[in-house]
Amino acid sequence: MMKIKPDFSLITLIFFLFSCGVRETSEQINTKPSPPNIIHIVLDELGYFETSYMNNQYLETPNIDKLAAGGLRFNQLLAGASVCAPTRSVLMTGKHLGHTTVRGNAGNQSLLPNDTTIAMVLKKAGYATGGFGKWGLGDANTEGVPEKHGFDIFYGYYDQRHAHTYFPEYLVRNSQKEYLEGNTNDYYKGRHFAHDLIFEESLKFIKENQDKSFYCYLPFTVPHGLWGIPANNPEWNEYKNQDWGGGMQRRKEDPLIYAAMVKMVDRQIGELIELLEKLKLDENTLVLITGDNGGEYYFANEKYPRGQFDPNGGVFRGEKRDFYEGGLRIPAVVWWPGKIKPGSVSEHLCYFPDIMPTFAELVGVHAPDDIDGLSLVPTLLGEEQAGRTQEKHEYLYWESPNGWVAVRSGNWKIVKRGKIMSPSTRRTMGKPSGEFELYNLAEDLGEKTDLAAEYPEIVERLSKYAEMAHEENIIGQVIPELEHLAFDRQTMPK
Repeated sequence: MMKIKPDFSLITLIFFLFSCGVRETSEQINTKPSPPNIIHIVLDELGYFETSYMNNQYLETPNIDKLAAGGLRFNQLLAGASVCAPTRSVLMTGKHLGHTTVRGNAGNQSLLPNDTTIAMVLKKAGYATGGFGKWGLGDANTEGVPEKHGFDIFYGYYDQRHAHTYFPEYLVRNSQKEYLEGNTNDYYKGRHFAHDLIFEESLKFIKENQDKSFYCYLPFTVPHGLWGIPANNPEWNEYKNQDWGGGMQRRKEDPLIYAAMVKMVDRQIGELIELLEKLKLDENTLVLITGDNGGEYYFANEKYPRGQFDPNGGVFRGEKRDFYEGGLRIPAVVWWPGKIKPGSVSEHLCYFPDIMPTFAELVGVHAPDDIDGLSLVPTLLGEEQAGRTQEKHEYLYWESPNGWVAVRSGNWKIVKRGKIMSPSTRRTMGKPSGEFELYNLAEDLGEKTDLAAEYPEIVERLSKYAEMAHEENIIGQVIPELEHLAFDRQTMPK
């Protein structure tokens, strides 16, 4: 009987091919996603219930809805503050209101030279960094300008009060004014609609950096009032003939313009996603969409005491400028196709300080040691993929120069009311209080029943957190007040 001699060269080849296949499969299972491009869109004053995925009966956001359905929606991602400048300071520095530099909303304060921002952290990983919209953390010729804090380019409004008009006389590019011929700072009309210019610059930045990693920060002013919109805007032409009745707005068309602006920026978000898909960047780009602080009760009247669009859905107490849930709860959607499970909803309690360490971990660099945030990567990608469980805050903290203080620990929350800043808040909040109120949000999401007298030990524990969290506020460079306020005095409609 003839013996068949083994062909060791063939066996070796088969073993080699098999081992390669096993190794490749193993690597595919254990390899984390490559560092993504990051786009963070911040919509100014968009309320928690002001999207159509939250069943708002007036406002339409089909593209945001689509991203929510294809990604993850946070139910408890809270703002860094309840007004514009401080919430941006918390976001950029990863430090809560007891530690961050800009804690007031006068609009004329700036970051310190040694403040580290998200853009500075991502530049360490070689990212191109661009910002387009409302900065609010230092005007031109101060130490707080974005190009001194990690941004290759920033185009838009540096001084947040400059952002009160959509038809400014100029916009700013890396501290240089670019005048817009035909604009006069009028609130309602002009030749150039600033938001469209800012949006086009953001698309240009993405196109120019498509072959490298980029961080695109889009703190849009929309839909913050006052409300002026071009006559030929397609969304305005869709809404302008509606009759929704009057309210506490300057003009009867203001609610219609607000609705048009929400749908307009939603359309532009759709265009941005289309660009990512066209450039084949969509599967390697994380898109985060948030509000900046709680919504405001715009266009309130007898029929709509909580505003025409009820940004808090009849659920949360308060609104912009206070520290009840209505001032801090914001919409938050994260989309990263193929990496984040579609249709996910997270109840994880988190806030703006967490965004810096999350981005840092995703791109493979370390965030500063002195920040207050905790990375959300296990929540975004899953704990198995992240290799660890999601770390939780012992407490979350907010304070303001006008006396508001709040601490959240699990479902327990204490609030101390400060000075009242707006007519609508004055109606719902009552007088300032020197005592902490206590609420159990698991049973009382509307913060209607003060339990401080019933659980003094919990008040004491949370108030100690407040004492620990506060550090002296070292003020950055300040623009002279008279010069700063001149814009509003000259252009405020009568």
